[in-house]
Amino acid sequence: MNCSKCSKKSITFIRYNGRYLCREHFIEFVEKRVKREIRKQGLPKGKIAVALSGGKDSLVACYLIWKVTRDDRNRSVLAITVDEGINGYREKTVKIARDFCNEYGIPHHIISFKREIGLTLDEMSKVRGNLAECTYCGVFRRYCLNIVANEINASAIAMGHNLDDVSQTILMNFVRGDIERMARMAPHKKIQPGLIPRILPLRSIPEKETTLYAYVNGFEISENECPYAIRAMRGIYRDFLIQLEEKHPGSRHSILKSFFEIEECLHNKFSPAILNPCKKCGQPSSEKICMACQLLEKIKGEISF
Repeated sequence: MNCSKCSKKSITFIRYNGRYLCREHFIEFVEKRVKREIRKQGLPKGKIAVALSGGKDSLVACYLIWKVTRDDRNRSVLAITVDEGINGYREKTVKIARDFCNEYGIPHHIISFKREIGLTLDEMSKVRGNLAECTYCGVFRRYCLNIVANEINASAIAMGHNLDDVSQTILMNFVRGDIERMARMAPHKKIQPGLIPRILPLRSIPEKETTLYAYVNGFEISENECPYAIRAMRGIYRDFLIQLEEKHPGSRHSILKSFFEIEECLHNKFSPAILNPCKKCGQPSSEKICMACQLLEKIKGEISF
């Protein structure tokens, strides 16, 4: 089929709007929405740190933030890669992230669980108890990102979460009845002391489109999935939304739109958490001891250092 906007051969069909798009118009389609999200969420002046795992979504987010800021004297982009210590998986994506940053001249910072926490995720997995690896990984990754972002004086952290990720999170919070957590989802509008706010430039872009965008731009992509994802509760919601989208194209966008409709009400009902320095590590926390230190203490009770 030919592109719906020109006579060139199409490379994809966008089911939720019924359009065929060629390479040029597909790129334009993605970039236009990302720029709209950046304007909507706000891109503060200064250093924009991108959480660069080396996966397709984070590469696309980093590239687009770089593209938006490369001629901007008031903003610059940096990348932060967290090495969780997953043998046979993370080494490749760290290399992809490093090579990508070298190609585009992006300053690159790497922080590891082993160096910062004292254990790799593989080591945590052996003593994880009743908690899945993703619980530890999520908490410690956020902890590490915030540490580096503060060290480099970043004004925001751009995450690579796409439409699939965001719609899954919204649905998960609804099902669990955790509406307060939904109110505190990124992007963050209120700046909290010590906590670098996060933005989501790919929030309205489906995962398949970020994948295709990465391919047509020639990015090196790792096809491997994290070996611990099999135990993640998120997988149930991912599979459900894939089936829902297949039968009812546009369902993910509708979930996000529904969230936008209640977002202001959520913010009015649930004020931002009052943060104070953790008594152990000094990182911002809504409790006396932050979750990272609580989990580390739990691990220490199970393993001999």
